[in-house]
Amino acid sequence: MNIGFIGLGNMGGAIAARLIAAGHALTVWNRSPEPARRLAERGASVAATAREACAAPVVFSILSDDRAVREVLLEAALPARPGTVHVNMATISPELSDELAARLADQGCGYIAAPVLGRPDVAAAGKLNIVAAGATADLDRVQPLLDVIGQKTWRFGERAAQANVVKLAMNFMLAAAIESMGEAAALGSGYGIEPAALFALVSQTFFPGPVYQGYGGLIAAARDEPAGFKARLGLKDVRLALAAAEAVNAPMPFASVMRDAMLEALAHGQGEKEFGVVLGRSAMHRAGRSSR
Repeated sequence: MNIGFIGLGNMGGAIAARLIAAGHALTVWNRSPEPARRLAERGASVAATAREACAAPVVFSILSDDRAVREVLLEAALPARPGTVHVNMATISPELSDELAARLADQGCGYIAAPVLGRPDVAAAGKLNIVAAGATADLDRVQPLLDVIGQKTWRFGERAAQANVVKLAMNFMLAAAIESMGEAAALGSGYGIEPAALFALVSQTFFPGPVYQGYGGLIAAARDEPAGFKARLGLKDVRLALAAAEAVNAPMPFASVMRDAMLEALAHGQGEKEFGVVLGRSAMHRAGRSSR
């Protein structure tokens, strides 16, 4: 299938490579040229503009935030050809998702919100979990492509923005778990308990699974580079969750605490470092203990 692909960061590049490896013909575009050049070596065509990439019958995009989506898609790439289905895998606000869906519907196009759960290494292995919403017919049309990218697609309704709200809720729960791990580590370290030992216990008893095991290891080792998910993007997601909650009068006091912790981290120049480590170690800083 001919596919347009916009946004080739760590996650987008891994997803695009999966589609190329599965035999699909990709026309790719990225604001910086190097990621597109690497995919061209694998057989992709490089579009001169984002609008050129949107000429394909199916278009994927995964950009960093609302501002990038607005600048690249709404202001530069659209209009799309009638009949196109656009699959937006970015974590964006539900308001912008609704705006994109409406704009594309006016042009006779379909719109699917399909943010993903997982890190770039998971994407490279085709093991992402995909949270998707949109018209059933459009989802059915792109499902074979989603099956190349992820191990499961979780459908959450006909309104595309519902998928974005689910992703924000998931990222909030992830951040809350990391914050609790950081606070627990600060408590334990005050009594001479190594965070690595505490997290080994936690991940093999109360909370088995990738969050406590994976992020626990990163926090204990203070391994904040290279960043699989940057702290500034984590702050963006927490802010989006707070804004979405305010729109429906849903208090999220824990999210406010995490926003402030992340703002403090960014004020100290940690925005490009690993989100989980920056947030998890912030409690150690507040307790006056070294993060190694």
